[in-house]
Amino acid sequence: MAQKSCIVKQVNAPNPDKKTCLKCGKNAQITLPYGPQHYCKTHFIELFEKRVRKTIRKNKLVLPGEKIVIGVSGGKDSMISLYLLKKICPQNEIIALMIDEGIHGYRNKAIDIAKKQCDSWNISYKIVSYEKEFGHSMDKIMKHLHQNKNLGSSCSFCGVFRRRLLNKFAKNLNADKLATGHNLDDEAQSIVMNVFDNDVKKFSRLGPIVGENQKNFIPRIKPLYEIPEKEIVAFASFKNIQHYSDECCPYSWQAKRNNYRNMLNDFEKTYPGTKHSVQKFLLSIREKMIPQNLTQKDLMNCIKCGSHSNSEICPVCQKIDLIESKIVVKST
Repeated sequence: MAQKSCIVKQVNAPNPDKKTCLKCGKNAQITLPYGPQHYCKTHFIELFEKRVRKTIRKNKLVLPGEKIVIGVSGGKDSMISLYLLKKICPQNEIIALMIDEGIHGYRNKAIDIAKKQCDSWNISYKIVSYEKEFGHSMDKIMKHLHQNKNLGSSCSFCGVFRRRLLNKFAKNLNADKLATGHNLDDEAQSIVMNVFDNDVKKFSRLGPIVGENQKNFIPRIKPLYEIPEKEIVAFASFKNIQHYSDECCPYSWQAKRNNYRNMLNDFEKTYPGTKHSVQKFLLSIREKMIPQNLTQKDLMNCIKCGSHSNSEICPVCQKIDLIESKIVVKST
C-alpha cells in the first residue's frame, strides 16, 4: 500500500486574502483558525516559542540543574522539542535518545537527519535498537504478523518496546526527566481513544508531565503539549529545522489511532478549538476521576527479565514470548 505523507504542507507565501499580522500589520503568512488570528513569520515564531516557554514554566517541566533526555525520532515534533529545549534551557544538560525500531528505508533515514542536527546543535546522542535489545526488529516482527494474523498489530508491539527502551536508557543516562514530542493532536487523540475504550486507568499516562510518583520510571514531559500539529509544521518550515517528513511509518496503516485522528481533524475543521477543548476536559477532571499512578508497592518484578511490572510477566516479555512461540511452532 502506498504511504501518504503525514505532513500537511505549510505555505510560506504571503496570505492571498491580504490578511494582516495581529502584531505588526504586515501581510500575514499563517492563520490560526481557532482565533482566528493572523501572524507574519516573525511574530508567529515569537508566539510559538512563548507558548512553549509558558507550558514548561507553569507545569514545572524543567527545573534548574536537571538532566533532560529527549526521545528523538527525527520527525518534526521531536526535532522541534530538541531545538527549543536547547534554546529555552541552555543551562540544563540535554541528551537525545534515538530508538531504531529496525524499519529499513524509514527509521534509518530519520535517524541520519537527527544525528546531523544534533551535531550542528552540539547535542550528544545515543542510539539503541530493537534488534540488539530484544532480538527482533520491526521488519522481522512484521513478517511474523503477516503469517499469523492473530498476533495483533505492529503498533501493539512497537509501542510497548519503545516505552521500555526510552525509560531504560533514560535511567542509564541518569536523566531527571524524559521529554517526548507529543503535541496537542496526539494528546486529544489519546484522550478520545481512552474514552471510547472505557480505559480510565490510561488517563494517568496523559498530561503535560506524568510519572512523577513512580520511583522506577523517569518522569515524562511534553514541551509541545499545547501546540497543534499544523503549527509545528509551520514552525519547522519558518525556522528551517531539518526533519524527516517524506512519509509515515510504513506500518502505521494498522493503527486504530488513524481513525481518531481523522475524526478529530474533521471536528477541528468545522469547530475550530475542538482539540484544545478535549485537552482542557481531561485536565479539569484529572484530580477527581483519574486513579493515582502506580506506586512502588504496586509493582512487582517480571519473572523473566526482572523489570518492574504490574503483572508477573511484563508486557515486553509477553510480546517476545508471543513472537518466539510462533517461530518455534513454524520451525517444528
